[in-house]
Order: sequence, then C-alpha cells, then structure tokens
Amino acid sequence: MANPAKLRDPFYVSPAWLALRKQALQRDRHTCVVPGCGQRAVVVDHIVSRRHGGADSLSNLRSLCRTHDNQVKEQRGGARKGGGQMRVQGCDPSGRPLDPEHPWNRGRKVTA
Repeated sequence: MANPAKLRDPFYVSPAWLALRKQALQRDRHTCVVPGCGQRAVVVDHIVSRRHGGADSLSNLRSLCRTHDNQVKEQRGGARKGGGQMRVQGCDPSGRPLDPEHPWNRGRKVTA
C-alpha cells in the first residue's frame, strides 16, 4: 500500500522522482542498504527528508526493505520513528544476531 502522505505530494508521481527512484534502486542493486539486512529494497527514502531541506538527489537517497522503512518512517510532526535508527532483526544459522551493533558482534564482521 502506498504512503498516503506521498500520494498527496505530486512530486512522488513526477517523471523526475520516478527516474531518481530507479537510479537509487539500480545503484543499490535493489537491496536494502542497512548493514546485515540483504532483503529486497522496495522503498527509496530520503536520508534527510524533503520537509527538513533534504535534496532530491542520489546522494540523499537510500534503498530500504519494507521492514527498515517502517522502522524509520517519518511521522506527522516530522520526527522519524525510533529516532531514525534501524536494526537488523533475526539470527544467522549459528544463532548469532544479524545486527552488527549487537554486543555479541563487537569486533566481528557480520554477513547476512
């Protein structure tokens, strides 16, 4: 389901946005950019929101899976959920947490 706020903003159906979105997904190989995630990206998100002066440029865009987009979705007042922090949930086959910031993974490279 589309984000209702984006439906109200005609920018998100403009050829300029659709081209930028496509470029961001291609750049990120249609994969969520959150370290350790690796899920298919379905959302292109402004890192600094347009509301707060963020540019409509590739350098201000990131590709996210639905889970990570929902973790940091901008709320009505402009603040992001969870303070804008994204976490990788789950464990690898050995039982180690996938989140690279988890205490068990300090000093260890985590791969999804």
